[in-house]
Amino acid sequence: MKLGVFTVLFAEKSFEEMLDHVKASGLDAVEIGTGGYPGNAHCDLDALLESEEKRKDYLHQVESRGLTISAFSCHGNPISPDKEFAKECHETLVKTIKLASLLNVPVVNTFSGTPGDHEEAKYPNWPVTPWPNEYGDILKWQWEEKLVPYWKEVGKLAEEHNVKIGLELHGGFLVHTPHTILKLRELTCDAIGANLDPSHMWWQGIDPVAAIKILGEANAIHHFHAKDTYIDPDNVNMYGLTDMQPYGALKTRAWMFRSVGCGHDVKEWSDMISALRIYGYDYVVSIEHEDPIMSVEEGFQRAVSNLQSVLIKEQPAEMWWV
Repeated sequence: MKLGVFTVLFAEKSFEEMLDHVKASGLDAVEIGTGGYPGNAHCDLDALLESEEKRKDYLHQVESRGLTISAFSCHGNPISPDKEFAKECHETLVKTIKLASLLNVPVVNTFSGTPGDHEEAKYPNWPVTPWPNEYGDILKWQWEEKLVPYWKEVGKLAEEHNVKIGLELHGGFLVHTPHTILKLRELTCDAIGANLDPSHMWWQGIDPVAAIKILGEANAIHHFHAKDTYIDPDNVNMYGLTDMQPYGALKTRAWMFRSVGCGHDVKEWSDMISALRIYGYDYVVSIEHEDPIMSVEEGFQRAVSNLQSVLIKEQPAEMWWV
């Protein structure tokens, strides 16, 4: 496996400065935002699509430092009831798939999206309970009329460009659990898989090692994010895991994102890395930093240090003891 970073945390650095910093930190790969929620500080989609010379220089800047691009990421909501935003997210996703194909980047990460509850809705609607029955009716309509048709189309485009789609399993979007990504994959195509982030498993009450086993068995892990979550049991008793307090309410929130090793111990991270190896994922572990009580650099370096201690980089030896 290789260690990488989702470079949005270095948005204030130039492209070259960011690459130099990643290399100096001992990493192997970068995951780069191309638009949507992550922004595009280090990737001008239109300029790169229009110019082969610019694409060659862009790739040279990465490869000359001994780095690779693990994924392009354009997290958004391409099936949002806000038609302008949905169009923007869709167009960015299509362009990102095309650029990934041209630069031999194997994965494009995004969200599945969430529509409204009917054609004229103004805001997304995320049903999380089957009763009263209206919620189940909404969910059925969303999947049949919006989610599956959209990802059938985009999945076909991804297959044509030899690119895999990593949908981040994230609350607030229709695909947020192992079950929902496997269901969508079954109804669309194998180009659709998971960008698995354990931080979003923990706060939903899902064991990340179990999620890795489930998705790995189906060969459905396309990319992996390294981000931790601290769960405060006292605050869970007050607010529940679907806590709607702002992320800045640090004293009272039921959970918060943390740097790797600050929410769950390194042994749990070692178990995840081992499960990834056993179940066939031998690609990049990409650090995502959203720790609210650490600086960017301290949180990033803490994650690097903890992951370097558990990452399995080499192929296993022959079992000489049997």
